[in-house]
Amino acid sequence: MAGYSGITAGYLILGDRPCLVETGTSTSAPVVRDALSSLGVGPDDLASVVVTHIHLDHAGGVGDIAAYYPSAEIVVHEKGARHLADPSRLMASAKMVWGDKLDVLFGALTPTDAARIRALGDTGTVDLGGGRTLSSHYSPGHAKHHVGLLDSLTGDLYVGDAAGVYLPETGDLRPATPPPDFDLDVALDSIALFSALTPQRLLFSHYGPVGDVPSILERSAEELRVWVDLTRRAHAEGMEFDHAVAMVRDRTRERYTALRGDDATAERFELLSEAASNVAGIIHWLDRPAR
Repeated sequence: MAGYSGITAGYLILGDRPCLVETGTSTSAPVVRDALSSLGVGPDDLASVVVTHIHLDHAGGVGDIAAYYPSAEIVVHEKGARHLADPSRLMASAKMVWGDKLDVLFGALTPTDAARIRALGDTGTVDLGGGRTLSSHYSPGHAKHHVGLLDSLTGDLYVGDAAGVYLPETGDLRPATPPPDFDLDVALDSIALFSALTPQRLLFSHYGPVGDVPSILERSAEELRVWVDLTRRAHAEGMEFDHAVAMVRDRTRERYTALRGDDATAERFELLSEAASNVAGIIHWLDRPAR
């Protein structure tokens, strides 16, 4: 993504019915296709493609992957399904946020035939063959169309962005709280749900598999509270947005090894979890009438 490796993960589940979890961006789709081919998965072999949510760094390549694998069922939460069939509103919104950076960061999400899309409710299953399933668990807070996915055989839980973003080189974990859907209470409920599922590992879309599940989920919740508390304080003091972002970034800097290392690692970490986006999402939540 955006010329970096180790930013967005896609996971291939091999078995009787091969399944791809997350496509990444449309610009990554040819890389994903080549990787699957190297693992022996041809155009007619992939049974399903599942995305945790429809943000472009997770589902931007769905249309391209669907074209490469014409037999694959495309699976997504029901609140995101229509945007995969007709991505015009999603792309227009992304253009407003990212401007000229959109093409470089994400590319364009192309439409998927609605007949190939299966919309999941708050729970659901994907058949992996041989009695093995991928169960979906509605987990909003980061996005209202977000699901976690639990592999019945391995106990792996695909967490999307609901538990934040993880940098494996440094072990840093930082929240992902973008507008317009971030909700602290709902996000904490989703983390509690993940804990109750007792997974063996957490598979982060950004980036990679992580053990020590209880500790990581506790850190995920703590990070959310820290960022919300700091942003709430800045907002209550009437800080301009740029000043609020600078304050939160400064007050959290010592929490993250990546920001004290080389510039490339720091830049990659910021791309994974952009401070301005996080603060904007929290302020949007704070400003809701119910708050």
